[in-house]
Amino acid sequence: MSKLAGKVAVVTGASKGIGAAIAKALAAEGASVVVNYASSKAGADAVVAEINAANGRATAIGGDVSKAADAQGIVNAAIETYGRLDILVNNSGIYEFAPIEEITEEHFHKQFNVNVLGTLLTTQAAVKHLGEGASIINVSSVASRITPPATAVYSGTKGAVDAITGALARELGPKKIRVNSINPGVVVTEGTHTAGVIGSDFETAALAQTPLGRLGQPDDIASVAVFLASDDARWMTGENLIASGGMR
Repeated sequence: MSKLAGKVAVVTGASKGIGAAIAKALAAEGASVVVNYASSKAGADAVVAEINAANGRATAIGGDVSKAADAQGIVNAAIETYGRLDILVNNSGIYEFAPIEEITEEHFHKQFNVNVLGTLLTTQAAVKHLGEGASIINVSSVASRITPPATAVYSGTKGAVDAITGALARELGPKKIRVNSINPGVVVTEGTHTAGVIGSDFETAALAQTPLGRLGQPDDIASVAVFLASDDARWMTGENLIASGGMR
């Protein structure tokens, strides 16, 4: 029996990479999924097509999570299309690395607006529709723990996401809404390729620090998201689950 049958999920930033894998995994377990995208409509449409071809249910909705009206629109789409909301995956995120000498206001606000404010705004929009047993999953990063050089801003955003996870777990616990984070290690995605991580000295160093001896794949993170979304994780809230192949 599907673990998420009858549930409705919103996955932000789901047109590619980890978000796309999570959307497809939730749908495979029976959830109806709103696949959010900020710029890649074609990518989101492809994810929806794959889900629907596998007899799942999904729809693509555009929106910038760092804008309150857009965040509300994403959640509204779930309610209007599927009539309820049970699972929110705050996956939208960006990363740019720079040494302290090169950090600018734009560099700071660009990342904090999406990674932190976006998480808050989308959760704020969703909470009024979430009931007992609902699950909020924030996609953070192992960077909040290992804090690599030249990632002060990015690591700072993910440290904030970890703190938000704990605060909201306590705030929403009385409503029986669970809030947890997944903190991935280095994962092979379009983003890590574009950023030049794959094939770089950073990748070599990451592999050297990873006991399982490989980089992550999006499906490695998606399976953790399914667990947190399901009743299997009913006694878990306020947790930061590190999914990094052992890298700390």
